[in-house]
Amino acid sequence: MPDTSETAYSYASVFSFPSTGELEDALAQFIIKRQKEALHSYDKFTIALSGGSLPQRLAALAKYPADEVFWDKWHVFYADERAVPLDHEDSNHRLCTEHFFSKVSIPPNQIHTIDASMLDDPESPELDMEELADRYEKLLIEEFANKNAVKFPKFDLILLGMGDDGHTASLFPGHELLTEMDRWVAPIEDSPKPPPKRITFTLPVLNHAAAVAFVVAGGEKAGMIQTVIEHPKEGIPSSRVIPQPKKEKGMQSPKDGSPPKHLFFFLDDEASSKLSHKDSFVL
Repeated sequence: MPDTSETAYSYASVFSFPSTGELEDALAQFIIKRQKEALHSYDKFTIALSGGSLPQRLAALAKYPADEVFWDKWHVFYADERAVPLDHEDSNHRLCTEHFFSKVSIPPNQIHTIDASMLDDPESPELDMEELADRYEKLLIEEFANKNAVKFPKFDLILLGMGDDGHTASLFPGHELLTEMDRWVAPIEDSPKPPPKRITFTLPVLNHAAAVAFVVAGGEKAGMIQTVIEHPKEGIPSSRVIPQPKKEKGMQSPKDGSPPKHLFFFLDDEASSKLSHKDSFVL
């Protein structure tokens, strides 16, 4: 096992499950716990989602009763979104609607999408990506103006996937957006994966969250998972996500006295097959 001080094991909890079904059940329990912790301090639960296979992993939440999941308190944003109409097959919002929102009762006005009025023709050279990103950033400013957002918004939870190249949200290896330290939401017009035009949360926003969880399944990503967790100094975008939220009054540390962890990996056994260490899943 590598020196843990040189790996993400020192600041992240890594959970692995024999099947995606067990992963989804554990993830649902984790999300519900984060929701309840958030509602102890505020009358809302702020969560950001991404696309890919993640929306399918959230369906297990639908089986929980109303006294466990307080959908009317959820305020949902997107960690990244493609600059396409909301019903387009490439839209993260469409994915989340099909696999998650359609099964639960989150108030539609609490699901915050990009401004669809700007996207009648996403191929148009007149589409102002800076304006699209700025409008989404303004939604965040409105939401977090009175919720501990001195410089960056503090989400209760951000859920992320990971690409084969180690990208997360729409932050890609070698891209200049990895060095953006001021903006909350940034446009990208040259994504190496189609569609090329997107908006994305920046690293400072991801790293200001109270908790971030990567959700990854499949053996094809085992090598990249190992790199991100055991060799974070290589600088892969996903390994740059190290949330360090400002400690709030009343925040409890683990019973063993170790610093609280804010980064979590929910993996299936295929995705974690090359890792030298995994944690027991305990809420």
